[in-house]
Amino acid sequence: MGLYISAVVILVLVALSNLAAKYIKVIPRTYINLLMGIIFVCIPLINSLVIGFDSEFFMVFIIAPLLFFDGQQTRSFIVQKGFKDILGTAIILALLSAIVGLFAVNKIFNIALPMALIMIAISTPTDATALDSVREGRKVPKRTETVLKMESLFNDASGIILLQAAVVWYKTGQLSYTKNLGDFLISAIGGALFGVIVAFVTMLIRQVIIRSRWNVTSSHLIIYFATPILIYLISEKLELSGIIAVVSAGLIFNGEMSRSRFSIPRYLSFFNQTVDFIGGALNSYVFVVLGISIARIVTDQREELTSTLKWLWIGMVIYVISTTIRYLYARILAKDSRIESVTFAFGGVHGAVTLALAFSLAGMGIKGSSFDLILLTETVVIILSMLVPTILFKFILDPVLDEDDLREKSKRVREKMVGIGINYVHDLEISPAVKESVTFDLLDQTRKTTVKEFLRQWRGVNNKRYVFTGFQAVEERQILMNAFEKEREFLYELLDGVSLEEAQYIYDVYSELLISESLVLDYYE
Repeated sequence: MGLYISAVVILVLVALSNLAAKYIKVIPRTYINLLMGIIFVCIPLINSLVIGFDSEFFMVFIIAPLLFFDGQQTRSFIVQKGFKDILGTAIILALLSAIVGLFAVNKIFNIALPMALIMIAISTPTDATALDSVREGRKVPKRTETVLKMESLFNDASGIILLQAAVVWYKTGQLSYTKNLGDFLISAIGGALFGVIVAFVTMLIRQVIIRSRWNVTSSHLIIYFATPILIYLISEKLELSGIIAVVSAGLIFNGEMSRSRFSIPRYLSFFNQTVDFIGGALNSYVFVVLGISIARIVTDQREELTSTLKWLWIGMVIYVISTTIRYLYARILAKDSRIESVTFAFGGVHGAVTLALAFSLAGMGIKGSSFDLILLTETVVIILSMLVPTILFKFILDPVLDEDDLREKSKRVREKMVGIGINYVHDLEISPAVKESVTFDLLDQTRKTTVKEFLRQWRGVNNKRYVFTGFQAVEERQILMNAFEKEREFLYELLDGVSLEEAQYIYDVYSELLISESLVLDYYE
C-alpha cells in the first residue's frame, strides 16, 4: 500500500512542478522538478507518505521504459553508423576513466582500490534526460549531440559491470580481469541479441494482429508498455544486460512504427500521444525522485556532512578527472574540434541511474560508513555534472530559436487562420443556433474564449439549444468541415516557398487543425 501512496504523491508533485515550470521559464523544467522534490520532502506529512528509494523498482518501472522510448526514437542506421563511437564511449572511455580515477582517488585520499573503483563505476553512466535539461535553449554541435545520446543509451551497462566487479573485489579481495571482460561481453552481446529477438518476434505478432479481424487497440498498448519491463526482468534473470536489451528492442520498434503508421492511423496517433505523455511524466518523475533523494541524503547524513568534508573533495576530484578524461578522449582519440570536445566533456551529465546504482549497494552488502561516504560522494558528482554545464553552456553555445518567439508566431498564424474560418461562417444564411455553435468552436482554436462564454455554451448544450439532430446536425458538421478547409487553404499559401525549419510552427498549427477535423468526424459517428 505504501508503494501506491508514494507513487501517487510523487505524480502529484510532478503535476505541480510541471505547472510551475510553465510560469518560471528562466529555470529548466527538470530543475523545477528537482526543487519540488527537495522542498516538499521537507514537509513532514508529505515526507512520511513517500517510501525510501527502491533502486530495483526504479530501474524496472522507470529507467527501463525511458531507455526503451529513447531507443525507439533513434534510427537503427544511426546506431550502425556510430557503432565505433558507441564502442569508444562505452568501453574505451569507461575503462580510461575507471583506471585514472581509481588510482587518483586511491593516492589522493588513501582509499582502498576496491572502494575507489565502486565510486568510479557508479559515476560511469550518463543521463540523456539530464543532458537535455542542462543544454536547454542551446545548440549542441550535431555530431556531439549524437555521440552523447548514443553514450547515454549504452554506457549504463559498462557502469553496472564495473560496479559488479568492484563489489566482488571489495568483498573477496580479488579482481579477475579476464572474467570481468568475458562477463561484460556476454552481458552486452547477449542483452542486445535477446532484446532484438524478443522485439522482432513481438513486432511480427503485432503486425499479424493488425492485419486481422482480432485487432484491438487497447491490447496493442498493453503489450507495448509491458514489453520493456518484461524484457528487462527476463534479461536480468538470465544475467544479461537488461539496459542494452531494452534499448535494442526500442531500436527495432522504431522501424516498425515508421512503416505501419497508415495501417491504423487512429491507433498510431493515440499511441504517439500516449507515449509522449508517459515519457514526459516519467522524465519528470525521475527528477522529483532525485530531489527527494538528495534532500533525504543531506538530512540523514548530517553527522557525516559536518564531521568531515572528505565526501565533498572526493566527489569534486572524481568529477574533474572524469571531465578531463572525456575532453582528452574527444580531442585526441575522436579528433573532435575544441568546441565539440568541451561540449562532450561537460555533456557527460549524471542523474537517476547513478543514484539508483548508489542505492543498490545496500542490497549488495555494503552498509555503514562506507555506504554513507559513497552516497554523499555520488550526490556531489550528480550535482556538479548538472550545475557546471548549465552555466558553461550559456556562454559557449549559441542559443536556439526562442520558444516564446515560436509561440508568438504560431499564435499570429492561428488567429489569422481562425479569422478566415469565422468570416466564411458569418457570410452564410443558417440558423442562429448553428452559427453561434460553429463560431464558438472555431474561436476556441485560438484559446481566447472566456469562461463566461464557455458557461453560456455549456448551458446551451444542457437546455438543448446547441444539441442538433437531423438536418441541423448534418449542417453543423458540413459548415465546420468547410470552414476548416478555408483555414487549410490559408496555411497552404503560407507554406509556399518556406523552408522546413522556418515552417515548423505552421506545421504545428496545421497538425492541430487536422486533429480538430478528425474530432468533428468522430463526434458524428
